Amino acid sequence: MKRVAVFGSTGSVGTQAVSIIEKHPDRLRASVLTCGGNLTRFREQLAALKPETAVVGASAGRGAEEAAAALSEAFPDTRFLSGPAGLAAAAQEAEYDVLLNALTGIAGLIPTWNAVRSGRDVALANKESLVTGGAHIMEEARRRGVDILPVDSEHSAIFQALQGNGGNRLKRIILTTSGGPFRGFTKEELRHVTLRQALAHPSWSMGSKITIDSATMMNKGLEIIEAGWLFDAASEQIEVAVHPQCIIHSMVEFADHSILAQLGAPDMRAPISYALSCPERWETDVAQLDFFALRELCFEEADTDVFSCLRLARRAMREGKSYPVALNAANETLVKLFLEQKIGFTDIQENIERVLDAHSPADLRSPDEILEADRAVREKMMENMKIK
Repeated sequence: MKRVAVFGSTGSVGTQAVSIIEKHPDRLRASVLTCGGNLTRFREQLAALKPETAVVGASAGRGAEEAAAALSEAFPDTRFLSGPAGLAAAAQEAEYDVLLNALTGIAGLIPTWNAVRSGRDVALANKESLVTGGAHIMEEARRRGVDILPVDSEHSAIFQALQGNGGNRLKRIILTTSGGPFRGFTKEELRHVTLRQALAHPSWSMGSKITIDSATMMNKGLEIIEAGWLFDAASEQIEVAVHPQCIIHSMVEFADHSILAQLGAPDMRAPISYALSCPERWETDVAQLDFFALRELCFEEADTDVFSCLRLARRAMREGKSYPVALNAANETLVKLFLEQKIGFTDIQENIERVLDAHSPADLRSPDEILEADRAVREKMMENMKIK
């Protein structure tokens, strides 16, 4: 029986992870659950899964501690914690075998770090953990013999394609992307994008932040950085191919130019299930791929002139030091402002570039220094933009 800590259990990836745990009660148990602000769904999960530990995260605002206290009365057999400190403590001290990190943004960094430091495997859906702290996390994982199991469909595809090929030299990684809802748009057309349009992803059902990241293509930029850490690849070894059918989830090319691809329906339950079952493969409710119904599989180059977030992510990856932290901090802040309809869609990529241009890089020696650098970038950017 594998004990799973699902961090972000009420979000898109988290709820699908819970459904997989419920499908395999003889193999998996949810020993830890954490939520942001969706307390109604959280109550349902607590009643169904009865975890030993639960955390009400920061998204519940100042009421997190009060909400945790109220839940502890309703579920007396569960230990309740609250806020970022509660997430950090649960990752370090709770009883579990693998932490499935489905938190949004840099909030996932410390839970990933604490899980690795405590010798537990991590099923990673929180790409910001490696974008901001990849050097520290991967070094610590190697030192402690911990597995970082990718949950993102693209990184899971690469991971699966590499199984049994560890001794062969990796020549190239091809990350696929749907292209988002604005594939083919011009720069001018992008300026008039509305929030409603940006939240309408053509292929995937995801949370609002990652949906906007997919629309700007920053999500793919962050995935380039994440792939570099996961698979020890340089920026120039990682290509992006727009693949609107979302059937090929990514590919790897070896020294002999042989390419292996992982295919399947666009359904996050497949990579989540594999991260929890690896090296085994368990039955899922994912639809079987019907090759005879596929009319075409096509590929296009990503337009980095229109979607400059891809170019900016590569720049941050090449520059290293604190540049990826600045990139991520700016992006998270600007996406939040766009969701609040305080800025326009193209303001996101334009202001990220300004932040990188003005950034003074530093070597960050610990996760605490990463969080401080993140805070400083956000504060300085908001002052310069004069948005409260």
